[in-house]
Amino acid sequence: MTTNWAAFTTTEPGLARRVEERFAAFTHHVLATLRADGSPRTSGLEARFLNGELWLGMMPDSLKALDLRRDPRFALQANPGEGQSMGGGDVRISGRAIEVTDPETKAGYGEEVEPPEPFHLFRTELTEVVRTYVEDDKYLVVQVWKPGEPVRVIKRT
Repeated sequence: MTTNWAAFTTTEPGLARRVEERFAAFTHHVLATLRADGSPRTSGLEARFLNGELWLGMMPDSLKALDLRRDPRFALQANPGEGQSMGGGDVRISGRAIEVTDPETKAGYGEEVEPPEPFHLFRTELTEVVRTYVEDDKYLVVQVWKPGEPVRVIKRT
């Protein structure tokens, strides 16, 4: 089961806000895709939350774009930032990336983001959102959301 960013935001507004804040803290993040042989590939990426969608834009014929065309599964991790603080926690989003070829949609994205032309554009369908953080310098808290399920919270000392 998958869903888009808008549906996630409606279902879990607090967690969605924290995730967006974490991604907004830095420009570049880490995208994991699958190579043709099934091994993982990690790449830098700028991700955007616009018009109820999480968008992934990339340079033409980049290896990550070719990976997603072949196998749309991805994981996206927010930049952890400098040092050890991980302010706002560690955030990861998993799902499927669907390439957008519609010229009108790409033009609208281009007007908002002004990426270098030409570019690949992928809209995401979420399968999981995870936030991990430390609470009261005592607990490791993991929030896990999957479509159709409430947020599961795991707290460890």
